[in-house]
Amino acid sequence: MTPDQQFARWVKGVAIAFGLIFVYFLLADLKMPLTPQAMATRGVVKVAPQVSGRLTAVYVHNNQSVHKGALLFELDPAPFKLAVEQAELKLEQALQENAELDARISAAHADVNAATTRRELAEREAHRITALFARNLVSQQARDEASSALRTAQANLQASQATLAQLKVSRGAQGETNLRIRQAHNALEQARLNLAYSQVRAEQDGIVTNLQLENGAFATAGSPLLALVADQVEIIADFREKALRHVNPGYQALIAFDGEPGTLYPAKVVSLDAGVSAGQFDANGKLATPTESDRWVRDAQRLRLHLRLEQPAHGMLPAGARATVQLLPDNPLLGLLARAQIHLLSLLHYIY
Repeated sequence: MTPDQQFARWVKGVAIAFGLIFVYFLLADLKMPLTPQAMATRGVVKVAPQVSGRLTAVYVHNNQSVHKGALLFELDPAPFKLAVEQAELKLEQALQENAELDARISAAHADVNAATTRRELAEREAHRITALFARNLVSQQARDEASSALRTAQANLQASQATLAQLKVSRGAQGETNLRIRQAHNALEQARLNLAYSQVRAEQDGIVTNLQLENGAFATAGSPLLALVADQVEIIADFREKALRHVNPGYQALIAFDGEPGTLYPAKVVSLDAGVSAGQFDANGKLATPTESDRWVRDAQRLRLHLRLEQPAHGMLPAGARATVQLLPDNPLLGLLARAQIHLLSLLHYIY
């Protein structure tokens, strides 16, 4: 075989190999989608006090595992205890004010009864004087005085009734439904709640991170002081949208983490995001900005897939750990090729 024939054979072999590799990658992209754009995520809770105060104790250290309800840190409880005591005093004062109003209402009832009796006497006297005046037995002055006394007695009765009504309105309802008592109870419960808030506890199981607390520092309500990373791990993977045409929740997958080369973890698809930021438009009053490109074939859009491991990882997976995700087709032969593909890539992580 001449050198030219050998060269032609090499060129032909390389062309065939290139064609086979091209067909394989085309088939793999359509039937066995794989992406290195994946990572482990964990829910992160920013822990912030609900009241302001000075730190008196920190009960955890950085990267410590805690359970839900565990005490994380505590604020100086002294001002909150004083607030509770003040609210208790206001409740006692409200009870005393109601008792005083009850006594005044009883006295007002007595005044109304007395005024009613006086008005009845004045009315009888006025009727008697009027009858005598009709027979010319009393003077006009006596009649006028009797009429005036009746009007005065009627006015005094109305004044007493108005005073009684005013006291009843000020007193309000009886028992715990009384407005003054309810307000005092609410203030007391709020003070007790603020006292409870001076002890900050974990809202879920997780790992304390980014802890930067020192005794004596002043904490402001609503300002995060540490982060609590949840134990539950979720994998997010970005695939080209054409690769997800037949992928639904429950679809099988294999995951290889960069931190554990050579190890594959089975997983299942949980959900697919409803959209990406490129498809979100703000009504900002500006005109549309069309996309400019001179390319015949544009870059493929990527969509985010959420997966869950079917078995726990061997070690602690930090949030942000990079991974490679391989979706497994239902076809046995393609599934075998997909497993070989992700296994090879996982082994390559020993090198890079």
